[in-house]
Amino acid sequence: MKKVFGILLVALLFVGCKQKINPADVAKINGYWEIEKVILENGEEKQYGMNESFDYFKIDKNNSGIRKKVMPQLDGTFLVNDTFENVKIRFTDDQTFLDYSTPYMKWSEEILVLTDKELVVLNAEKKEYHYKKTGPINLDNYGKKTK
Repeated sequence: MKKVFGILLVALLFVGCKQKINPADVAKINGYWEIEKVILENGEEKQYGMNESFDYFKIDKNNSGIRKKVMPQLDGTFLVNDTFENVKIRFTDDQTFLDYSTPYMKWSEEILVLTDKELVVLNAEKKEYHYKKTGPINLDNYGKKTK
């Protein structure tokens, strides 16, 4: 009986600690995100070092926008193409979702964490993607900030 009580207590702590994403938080998603790691359903982690591409989000006040893959260059610019996904933010009860669509398919990811520096999403395959906020890389101007 003590084990059951302990398990219930731990489960309640996890449920109680889940971040509630508010509509005001949506603006935090705008910008460049670099993947740090993926946690698989079985708990296995895949760490990412240097990434060749970042995810760029641009969401407007109507909770819709785009996600695009961009490739940072050493001079602070990004290589981009015309490929993107339409994104809508959907709020349900205590959950928040990114609903993606292209002419070929639709899918959703649940936002688990969204702060100024961290984004964690869970997809349908129960893979948890951990991102960190990033920006342009600039090695040409001796450390001067890129605009």
